[in-house]
Amino acid sequence: MSVIKNGGRVLLVQVSMVTALLAAMATGASAQDGLSKTTVTLGQSAAMTGPAATLALPFSQGARLYFDRLNAAGGIHGRKIELTTLDDAGSPETALANTKKLLDQRVFSLFGYYGSPQVTAVNPLLKDSDLLLFAPMAGADELRGSLYPNVYSVRPGYSEEAVVITRHAETLGMRKLAILHAKDTESLAALDSAERTMGGLGANLLLKAPLESTDKALAVKAESVLLISAPKGAAIAIRDLRGKGYKGPIYGFSNTGESLLADQLGAAGSGVVVVRVTPKSDNAKSSLVRELQADAAAAKLGKSNVYMLEGYIAAWTYTEALRKAGKEPTRAKLRKALDTMQELDLGGFRIHFDGDRVGSKLVELSLIDSQGRVRE
Repeated sequence: MSVIKNGGRVLLVQVSMVTALLAAMATGASAQDGLSKTTVTLGQSAAMTGPAATLALPFSQGARLYFDRLNAAGGIHGRKIELTTLDDAGSPETALANTKKLLDQRVFSLFGYYGSPQVTAVNPLLKDSDLLLFAPMAGADELRGSLYPNVYSVRPGYSEEAVVITRHAETLGMRKLAILHAKDTESLAALDSAERTMGGLGANLLLKAPLESTDKALAVKAESVLLISAPKGAAIAIRDLRGKGYKGPIYGFSNTGESLLADQLGAAGSGVVVVRVTPKSDNAKSSLVRELQADAAAAKLGKSNVYMLEGYIAAWTYTEALRKAGKEPTRAKLRKALDTMQELDLGGFRIHFDGDRVGSKLVELSLIDSQGRVRE
């Protein structure tokens, strides 16, 4: 009897070990953080409240519109994408705390953060791991360098925006420039790129000053003015400049938001030139834009804008990389899928990584006309 018990105990231990091994083999794929048989969980920290919400909120909405469309069609390889968003109100410190919470929740990837300083704050948590931060809405040039190996951007950097503006002003014979900027952290990151890039291209920077310093821009007799600000602040400065008789070209970086700025200014925006890094958000000829508009209308989100479109593009690109990573994706497979992604066509808008961690180099200028409409 005791011999049988002893033997039974040995057999029980052996069966338990085999069972555990088989279970581990069976669930090996789902052991990857943020991945189950039915879901892929992404984590986002962005400004859902506060001044930066003007940009970050529509980006997040656009991403969710695409993920919802995808999930309704069955997801990727049978898995639906769940986006967990935490509000950081534009604070780098809160973004860091949020990221630690998301890591504790074991997300598969980070996605769609807003703000260059926020990305800088969380980078130490990422750079020595296999966790990717995909498509931050952030333009600081250093994010695209070697110190941020796990950050994959869809949009180009601010230096590339500065090049396009400087060359456009040069064709008009205008080298004397004033920069008026907001004081939020993202605008200051853009200011740093603008100073370095425009000076290197031969622009004569007469003034850099806070956004409300319109009198100073007039006093130095700037031939053109660059505004670095979210739409609301830029609109106030433009009305002030025009009201005081300034007739020269006024430029805005992509964070000025061409379609939102045009909505705020109406006819007062006539002649303002704004950078965008996506297609025009009301371009009915683009199937990408038409899909976004249809999804936004169905969700009762109102008129789409460039930030919503950027989020939609980011979500679509991520899901195509996830599809390419295969039926049992891992973070390493996702990185490889992105690193080898060539000429992905998103309804006429092309994404190309293939060894570069920047998927799009599109930088175009839009003109607000006398009727407050955006023209290419």
